[in-house]
Amino acid sequence: MIVGIGTDIVQVDRIQQTWSRLGERFARRILTPPELDDFDKKKNKVAFLAKRFSAKEAVAKALGTGIAKGVSFQNIAIGHDELGKPLIVLSGAASALADRLGISNQHLSISDEREYVVSFVVFESGS
Repeated sequence: MIVGIGTDIVQVDRIQQTWSRLGERFARRILTPPELDDFDKKKNKVAFLAKRFSAKEAVAKALGTGIAKGVSFQNIAIGHDELGKPLIVLSGAASALADRLGISNQHLSISDEREYVVSFVVFESGS
């Protein structure tokens, strides 16, 4: 059964402006330590930040809270499997909320073009 759906769209230029203004401080606010390791290796840092920002916002919306009520960007990590499929890793308040909702399956799709990134998340309970 579907227990949460979230979507988010980000204008890459807005992320660029924030990155230009705040630099590494912005990256540390959005990214978890493992994500920061990946970020440091990326050539297009703004695109990486935009994708992570959009995905995390979509996850938070699917949880029903948004980035609020104890759920922070640091509680949501985005990784990928060996084929490149995006994966969600929750910790802290986000993980506790997922447990309360009975989330057993998660689906994340991220699409990007030069100007926009869109992310879509579905959380399911049961088998």
